[in-house]
Amino acid sequence: MSRTPIAPLFDRLVDDAAVFPPGLAPLDVAVREHLARRTGPYAAQLGPLLVPATAAAEVSRLAAGHDQTTADPLGIGLIARPGSPTEPVVEAVGLLRNDERVVVHAVEVGWSDRWRELLALEVPMVVEVGLGAEQEAALDDIAVAVDDEADVTAKFRTGPTETWAWPDESALGRFLDAVVLRGLSFKLTGGLHHAVRGTYEGQPMHGLLNVLLAVHEALDGAEAPELAQVLRQTDEPFVVDHVIRLGTDDVARVRASFTGYGCCGVDEPLGELAALGLVT
Repeated sequence: MSRTPIAPLFDRLVDDAAVFPPGLAPLDVAVREHLARRTGPYAAQLGPLLVPATAAAEVSRLAAGHDQTTADPLGIGLIARPGSPTEPVVEAVGLLRNDERVVVHAVEVGWSDRWRELLALEVPMVVEVGLGAEQEAALDDIAVAVDDEADVTAKFRTGPTETWAWPDESALGRFLDAVVLRGLSFKLTGGLHHAVRGTYEGQPMHGLLNVLLAVHEALDGAEAPELAQVLRQTDEPFVVDHVIRLGTDDVARVRASFTGYGCCGVDEPLGELAALGLVT
């Protein structure tokens, strides 16, 4: 299939979450493979390597062992899962602040009554929110911080965990509606391994292209029920055709809103996009 590439829509879109479930790559393997990907065929679409905040010292040591990081430091996101203490994040940022081989692009934490303490670190923040009334309260809280000129992005989990059920199209549609109404940028994490919505290995999974189209529709005024319909679309040619119709301004608006997402196997979605002719 030959299509005109719409590269800016996918630039730096997929963060490398190889060390997190279900991938669970050893940290040294994840660092080595991430550095290799930065010069590979999907380099333009690759975001930072996501690592636990508690692994900061080991990341520093591993980065120092690769000549590549001398001229081009390892870009990372420091992750503390929802419910985790904030102290390891503070320690990690302090440890890496003057490390010439590592650049901290952001810290990612769960929304809590202590997340604002981390604003003093002066590092971009990503705050994961839940569902229902808690989500509304968290997004309102984030919006106030953004109004005060804090660099904060909302985050929502699109894949299941042991304590988090798969959020269906209605749940994801409500989140997209809520962040766009508040003018917030957002990230996603987990589950976006495929280009188009479908059932894979017996499990329902949201489609990356569906999400991009839903964001576009939300920015044009569509509300949660309409967004859920876009997210439910399983007709691959239909979805791809609508994606390639997005204009330059549309792409810029979508990506200003949807900044990226974490994926434990970045080659899966990017390989599908390449097969569809959407990236080179």
